[in-house]
Amino acid sequence: MLRLTLRTLRYRKGGFLATFVALFFGASIVMACGGLMETGIRTAVPPHRLAGADAVVIAERSIALPKDKAPDEDGDVDYETGLLTEDVRLDPGIAAKAAAVPGVDRVVQDIAFPATLTGTSPSTGHNWSSAVLAGLTGGAPQPGQVVVPESSGRTTGSRVDIAVRGQVSQYTVSGTSSQSVMYFADSDAQRLGRLLTLGVVASPGTDSVALGERLENALGASVSVLTGEERGAPELKDAARQSELLITLAGVFGGFAVMISMMVVSSTFSVSVQQRKREIALLRAVGTTPGQIRRMIFAESLIVSALATLAAWIPGSWVGEFLFTRLTDFGVVSPAFQFHQGWIPSIVGIGTALLSGVIAALAAARHAARTRPTEALAEAAVQRKWLTPTRLIFAILAFAGGTALAIVTLTVMSGPLAASTAGPAVICWATGFTLLAPGATKAVMAVLRLPIRALTRVPGSLAASNTKVRAVRLASAVAPVMLASGFAFAQIYLQTTTAESSRRAYTEDLRADAVLVSTTGGFSPDVLNTVRSLPGVTAASEWVTSTAFVTSPRDSEQEDDGLPVQGITAAGSALTAMPVLSGRLSDLSGNTVALPASHAEAMNVMVGDSITMRFGDGESGQVKVVALIKPRQGFDVGLMPAQLVAAHTSEGAPGQIMVSGDVSRLAASVPNAVVADRSALTEAYSKELETSAMINYLLAGMIVLYTAISVINTLVVETADRRREFGLLRLTGARRGQVLRMVGVEGVAITLAGIVLGTLVSAGTLVPFSLSALDSVVPYGPFWIYLVVAGAAGLLTMTATMIPAWLALRTRPVDTVAVQ
Repeated sequence: MLRLTLRTLRYRKGGFLATFVALFFGASIVMACGGLMETGIRTAVPPHRLAGADAVVIAERSIALPKDKAPDEDGDVDYETGLLTEDVRLDPGIAAKAAAVPGVDRVVQDIAFPATLTGTSPSTGHNWSSAVLAGLTGGAPQPGQVVVPESSGRTTGSRVDIAVRGQVSQYTVSGTSSQSVMYFADSDAQRLGRLLTLGVVASPGTDSVALGERLENALGASVSVLTGEERGAPELKDAARQSELLITLAGVFGGFAVMISMMVVSSTFSVSVQQRKREIALLRAVGTTPGQIRRMIFAESLIVSALATLAAWIPGSWVGEFLFTRLTDFGVVSPAFQFHQGWIPSIVGIGTALLSGVIAALAAARHAARTRPTEALAEAAVQRKWLTPTRLIFAILAFAGGTALAIVTLTVMSGPLAASTAGPAVICWATGFTLLAPGATKAVMAVLRLPIRALTRVPGSLAASNTKVRAVRLASAVAPVMLASGFAFAQIYLQTTTAESSRRAYTEDLRADAVLVSTTGGFSPDVLNTVRSLPGVTAASEWVTSTAFVTSPRDSEQEDDGLPVQGITAAGSALTAMPVLSGRLSDLSGNTVALPASHAEAMNVMVGDSITMRFGDGESGQVKVVALIKPRQGFDVGLMPAQLVAAHTSEGAPGQIMVSGDVSRLAASVPNAVVADRSALTEAYSKELETSAMINYLLAGMIVLYTAISVINTLVVETADRRREFGLLRLTGARRGQVLRMVGVEGVAITLAGIVLGTLVSAGTLVPFSLSALDSVVPYGPFWIYLVVAGAAGLLTMTATMIPAWLALRTRPVDTVAVQ
């Protein structure tokens, strides 16, 4: 059987090359997504300022949130994990505990705070004692002195203005350093900052990994101990969020890639087996058992899959690094992250490709192996049977899954969040239509047959007859076109609709005529009074955003990423566009909150009740509900006093002031600030949305490109296999040009059928999502996108059809019939 398998591979190079290509690209994409996930999990950020520490201790940013209001009948409580979004301070007593751990030589406290040297971009300030971790030496700055970056251009002895939380003070430069941060006297840092990090230096001969484990055991779950490549993470703002984003992106698109790979490989292998129906039938006729047929095809798929996945090992890392570089270019991930793609993503990619190949081979061989020899010989010429109970059951399950996700999108999800269920739905619809592709192709071709005959005469009549007789074989060519166009339609219009939904919510909530933005990281409280006193200003409100978690009572409406909160000034609440259902926003002072009505209902709280919230910096406190509001659907947000929210942010002060009325005097009246009008704000927000969309376009584009390759792959093999048919047509009187025109008409029919079915696949995703996000059946986005995708699908199809046909027609008709 092995000898027969190897000979088959040798003499059926075209079909197996097509399978090799499909598996090769599928494995490469899965490996690339695995590399992105590994990079996110590792959070490898080489240390600079903390390079002298063998282990770095920071406060734990993950928090456990109970899923249910009460334990289950066994007394167990299920938890989900939230992530604190601001700087989290360490308990001052933690340093002494760390110093007592065996193997610790010394513990260096790193006290940090936001600090901006006027005329430069916002930075951070640190205590001079922590400079030893960066390898800095020299005299320590005295109170009122500072060590500034060399890049600032300041010289020793000069006086500089430094803003900390909106308050500007003068300092004397005592020195410069190669670091991008500033170092203050320890007493000044103690007054201005918070203990955020401990740098632990190991005793000589102590293993840093073992030391990290001992520190974790000694200090408990309230801290995270970082060693090796992770030590630089505290130097990078939002390292945890960026890491989580990488993991999410890789998981979502890796899952898409796996599913698409399985469908593409299945379609390609199906074509390969269909081409061999005659030889399989002859093998059956001479006594080969169905089990032997299955083992032969299984061995073939295993050999091809192994070769393809091994070949994809190196390109997979190149693709992963390419995707990571593009993500850093878009500003999604900091270049400080180091890309890693070890053996685990490669093994996952290899396993996925092998599994795809084996499943596809067994599925394709099942029918051929069970068919009686006489029936197999008949079906080798024209395949008519295709619908099996197994295929029908899986198709029904796929459509049921797509329908369920559509219902959830419409009834449960709202706004951009609806994309979390709408996105996976396209896989369900694509799977269902792929399984029923022969029947769907027959239905579409039946509609196209009459206009084809009417418009193209003799070639059209030949093509129409072919589409009727070869409908099952034709479905193998239509399915990749459907996948490529359907996935492209769904992903592109999902992004355009999501962006428009977010843009509408932003502009509707924006009542200010201008926004004053601090260039030093924040405004002091007296700036708001200055703005209000300007002639013509009708309203002004501080503006700061963060994330908080309702911890008591249990809020079933709250997602695991918490409740976004906006800090505003009560006197300027008129600048907030959210409808107030009960209570008053003017009561937002002290420890208070205005909750979304849906969240209040889930907690069974009303105006006047108190709830417990955990802020972004990990601090908890009780707040009183003073109003219930109704944010735009899908954009839940709580309103709180600006000073309360700012106190629990990394910056420590509001960074924006919303202003309405005459804003012409703002720029001249407030130093260290820039003024942005409504159009500038809307444009800036649109650019943020475009950046977010580019991430999805990039990753989705890789998968669309893969399906496009499968279109070419399948059509080339399918067309090249028709040499005998072309030869017979020419022997019966058809001219070479007529055969080419017939193939061209078939290519048009395949394109139209694939685009129609692709449109149906995407509609199952886009219609419920558009209704949820925009209350419109039609997704938002220009129609030319549809035309471009359809045109690209047509160009690929015609190219992959006409060129192999032209090459096949170069052989003499008699020779093609003789060979076949």
